[in-house]
Parts: sequence; structure tokens; C-alpha cells
Amino acid sequence: MLRHREVKGLLFYFALVIGGGVLCAMLLQVPAVWLVLIPSILIVGGFFIFTNRRYKDIERLSEYVRSIAAGSETLDIRDNEEGELSILKNDIYRVTRMLSEQSDDLKGEKNKLTDAISDISHQLKTPLTSMTVMADLLHEPEVSDNKRREFARHQLVQLERMEWLVTSLLKLSKMDAGGIVFKNQEVSVAELIDRSLQPMLIPIELKEIHVQVEGEPDVHFTGDLHWSMEAIGNVLKNAVEHTQPGGKLTISYSSNILYTEIQIADSGSGIPRQELPYIFQRFYKGTHAKEGSVGIGLALVQQIIKSQNGEVDVQSTEGEGSVFRITFYKNNRK
Repeated sequence: MLRHREVKGLLFYFALVIGGGVLCAMLLQVPAVWLVLIPSILIVGGFFIFTNRRYKDIERLSEYVRSIAAGSETLDIRDNEEGELSILKNDIYRVTRMLSEQSDDLKGEKNKLTDAISDISHQLKTPLTSMTVMADLLHEPEVSDNKRREFARHQLVQLERMEWLVTSLLKLSKMDAGGIVFKNQEVSVAELIDRSLQPMLIPIELKEIHVQVEGEPDVHFTGDLHWSMEAIGNVLKNAVEHTQPGGKLTISYSSNILYTEIQIADSGSGIPRQELPYIFQRFYKGTHAKEGSVGIGLALVQQIIKSQNGEVDVQSTEGEGSVFRITFYKNNRK
């Protein structure tokens, strides 16, 4: 209590009044009634003034809290004086700023959720519409058996696309919620590349793409082999899709005391410079996106790599290909 400037001032005022009264009594021989009455009036008056100021300060605090509750975010009641009331002002200000920031974060998350639901609805609407049209056509009696088989094949493709979309979204949402525990095991990069390439061998052969793998056999990092295969596989799939027949795909990897790096370079269509900052955003589809792309593969790649103490970036020139660099840091250093 004694830290408060007004309390110290009030005590000084009381001491001054009492001391002045005692001094007057000693020097002037003032009657006892006046010696008691005058200091009492001065003390009561000083206490009234002090109490009135305190109530006004408390009233201003109440008005501030009501204004914040009404949505105002521009008020500032902080001061640099000592005392409990000043501490209370600063604490209230910090709490209201914290609540305001949390409210802004919640609004941002709500907007992101709304956008995500809108994007998902849009991505699912296209294949559902296509399947509905084909299902209606299958009911027509004049449709030939060849057409029926073709429609059934198209429906299977659309169903596979929807399954991949839903599965990828579930993986992303689990990672966002911290529901996936990544293993900390020693991963051989040579094995990781070999196993990630397996699903892509047929499209690579069909497009006659030349694949070159460069790296020492003992290169490794600490991470999760299964999820790393998911990330590397998506990058390879993206590279193969955008590489012209007869093109080249180069995979190289190396390691040093700080990190293990994997580079995947293709001779494909490349990425326009203005699109590079956005390619890892969910549902973003660039100029050269293939038909049926939902723009979620690279977002999944980034989330998986970041969850394993790593990062991914890309350098690309339109018409000359792209280079994806995936870095896994050691000793928890980023």
C-alpha cells in the first residue's frame, strides 16, 4: 500500500497537519479545542479528497472494462507510476490485449475453416456432378455396352480421386490437430528414394523419362520412413506429371554435420515466378496444374517435412524445370 503515490502523499499531509498543530500549540499556546478541531477538519477534508480521487480512478477502470466488453480495442490505460492501482491498470491492459489477440486468432481460424470447407465442397462437387451425369446416361436403354464400360471406368477414376482427396484432408487435419506421432528412427535416404520411386515406375516408363539417382549409400536422417515416403512420393508424382516424354528426372542427396538434403530436379514445364510463393498453400492450383488436380499434394509435403524438423523449398524457371530441396535438420536445429 505504501508504494502508491497518493497514499504516501496522504500520510505526508496528515503528518504535516499534526506536526503543524503541535508546533502551534507549543509556540502560541492555542486552546485545546482548536488544537483538536482544526487538525481534525483538515484530516477529514484530506481523506475525503483522497477517497474521491480513488473512486474516480476505479470508475475510469470500470468504464474501460465496459468499453472493452463492448468491442473497443483502442483504449490504453497504462501508466508508469508505482502503486497497486497502477499495477492493476497495467494488468487489466495486458489481459484485454491478450484476449483481443486471441479473438483475432479465432476469427482468422474461423475464416480459414470456412474457406477450407468451401474449397472441399468445390473439389467434391465436380466429380460428383460428373458421376451423376454418367449414372443418368447408364439408365438409357440405347447406350451400348462399350459406352457403359467407358462410363464405369470414368466413375472409378472419379471415385479414386475423391478417395485420395478425402484421405489427404484427413491426414492434414490430423497433423494440424497434433494427432499424428512421427517416429524418430534412422532412415536410409537410399531406401527412402528407392521405395518412393516404386509407384512411379510405370508412368516413368510410359513417358520414357530418364531417372538419375546420385548419393552415398550411408546417408541417413532421423525421422519417419512411412511419412517421408508419402512426402517424397508426392514430389516425385508432381515432377513426373510435369515432365514431357523423354525428359529427365535427377534425384540427389547428401549429408553434413547440420542437415541431410534431398534434391529432386526435373526438366518439366517449370513454375511461373509469381506463383512460387503460393505452391505450398492448400488448394492452390498453378497455371500448369494438370486436369483433375486439387492442389493439396504439395501442402501435404510441406506439413510432413515440417513435422520432422525439416523444410522444403523450390527453385524453378518456367519452361526449364524445377528443383525441390528437402532438408532434414539434425540436433533439433532449424
